[in-house]
Amino acid sequence: MGGYLPIVGAAMSIAEFDEHREWMLEKQRPLELQDFVPGDVLNGNWEHLADEVLAKLEGFDGPLGIHGPFWNLDISAADPDIRKVVQKRLDQGLEVCRKIKATHMVVHSPYTNWDHHNLDQYDQGHAFKLECIHENLRAAVAKAEDIGCTLMIENIEDVDPNVRVDLVKSFNSDAVAVSLDTGHAYYAHGSTGAPPVDYYVKAAGALLKHVHLQDADGYADRHWAMGEGTLKWEPLFRAFQKYTNHPRLIIELANNKELPKAAQYLLDQRLAQ
Repeated sequence: MGGYLPIVGAAMSIAEFDEHREWMLEKQRPLELQDFVPGDVLNGNWEHLADEVLAKLEGFDGPLGIHGPFWNLDISAADPDIRKVVQKRLDQGLEVCRKIKATHMVVHSPYTNWDHHNLDQYDQGHAFKLECIHENLRAAVAKAEDIGCTLMIENIEDVDPNVRVDLVKSFNSDAVAVSLDTGHAYYAHGSTGAPPVDYYVKAAGALLKHVHLQDADGYADRHWAMGEGTLKWEPLFRAFQKYTNHPRLIIELANNKELPKAAQYLLDQRLAQ
């Protein structure tokens, strides 16, 4: 493609960092830690793990974030008891961010394929869903603002990319931004009638601050290395250049042994470094 080549980083556990340390420190690449997703970790002695992170990341000065908790956590939950758990987990994740000085936390979008086909049939369908999300995230957004962290709302089943963009806008806060997972969007395109992946980039524009890069086949959430699937990478990176303002680009693979191959593919294609 020529011109500016963005710097890509990766998502991994802290146990995997040493294996990729030289590559990560070479350009101080963005790092996203996956250790603080499980509830049993957050309910346990996560401070000890956070201390291990700080020790292992000595010399690392790149953008740092975590994937926030998401298992069984619907941020649009209406049940008051379930809301307590959702709010607790988000708060715990942000406490981790405060401790390790992470500046982003990924949060999963609550918009499902069912929502896409059904919310419009209810007079207050979209409004009620949005109200529930705000109730669940209100304290987390305030805390994120306070500690200098951004909640990145990642597409999961989202069919219409504009719905999540409107959600982010509704908070009117720099602490809430759009995240794109390329494989999730490609799955939605291939299996649920969503638009192509680059449409998600255009819809978010400057609100797109974070991207999970993974290849796939349009049928499932594969998390393959770039080049193993059928996603068209050059048009996607053209869209990044045209519509966004240098979001954090995070390679997120099912097997991080494939990380060097994924990064080399992007470099060989003159898409990223």
